[in-house]
Amino acid sequence: MEHGASGAAGAAEVAVTQPGAGWAGSFAEHPGYRRMFAPGRLTIGLFLPVWQFAGELEAMRGQGEVVQQADRGDLAGLWVRDIPLHDRNFGDVGQVYDPWTYLAWLAAHTERTALAAGSVIATLRHPIDLAKQAASLDRLSGGRLVLGVAAGDRASEFPAYGIPYDERAARFAESLPLVRRLLDERFPQVATPLSRMDGSTDLLPKPTAGAVPLIVTGSSRQSEEWIASHSDGWLIYPGVTHTDEGPTQLGEKIRRWRSLVPARQFKPVLTNEWLDLVEDPDHPPTPMRGGFVLRTGRHGLIDLLTRWQDNGVNHAALGVQHGRRPAADAVAEIIEHVLPVFPTLPAPAAATPIW
Repeated sequence: MEHGASGAAGAAEVAVTQPGAGWAGSFAEHPGYRRMFAPGRLTIGLFLPVWQFAGELEAMRGQGEVVQQADRGDLAGLWVRDIPLHDRNFGDVGQVYDPWTYLAWLAAHTERTALAAGSVIATLRHPIDLAKQAASLDRLSGGRLVLGVAAGDRASEFPAYGIPYDERAARFAESLPLVRRLLDERFPQVATPLSRMDGSTDLLPKPTAGAVPLIVTGSSRQSEEWIASHSDGWLIYPGVTHTDEGPTQLGEKIRRWRSLVPARQFKPVLTNEWLDLVEDPDHPPTPMRGGFVLRTGRHGLIDLLTRWQDNGVNHAALGVQHGRRPAADAVAEIIEHVLPVFPTLPAPAAATPIW
């Protein structure tokens, strides 16, 4: 297929993100960020779990081997979700383990892959706890953490925490800047409804590379202008993925958002797709389950990723847990045939954890 129009958009993105508007702050030395993100490039990540919980934890055994296969295969990132409670009204359990415990296990069993939260529900966590967990995981992984944050969309979880669901927008807008201050500053002075600190206390440890990338998910009940100013990147939903028009529409949204970023600084845009990657490499992209899952062969997947890259997407997190093939086979095919087209970026080596 021709990619001329979207390719021009990709070139435009590179033109406004060259040196002088490059990696924000200390991210130039951040192992996880640099592995995943660069202007005009797309990398590939893998959403966990690679097969779903179906009532018994024993049935999930063996996923660690697939995770280590992805690390050896040089995928850019591994993603975990934050879903505290199983809501029977959702068909998708999503995530069984606590994300921080899961990320700590991943840090101990992988060496290179960036570790990404997609996303921690910031409104259900106190900012001090969230910052402490993020800094600890960052240190124990050698600087590989990329922290996605969200306001939360499972209404049943909020009363369980004793938090009004309709307050999540305000809580998110207050929490994210405070998390950043706790990670960046020493002995901060804070006076907000969520925290009061008089400058005599500090949060330890501080991040390995000086900062933890904070990626806002969806709208998180904020304006695009707010996200452009307060985030280090944007994880957005892909929209239609089985037609040529879908990535073009996504690209228009990305370009509009990037025009709002202060000083046209490079901030990555990420998206994700749940795949049923079939063995026939020429199987056409076909929406399943109302568009929630894309059934496709690898050629259709490569074409989709190419269009995303041409339209400004910098990272694609792929989930194979809804596919019919064994997950190990699907992951192996992505590593062998798709990853060479969208290689992981060179990055500083992860630091040796101080422990």
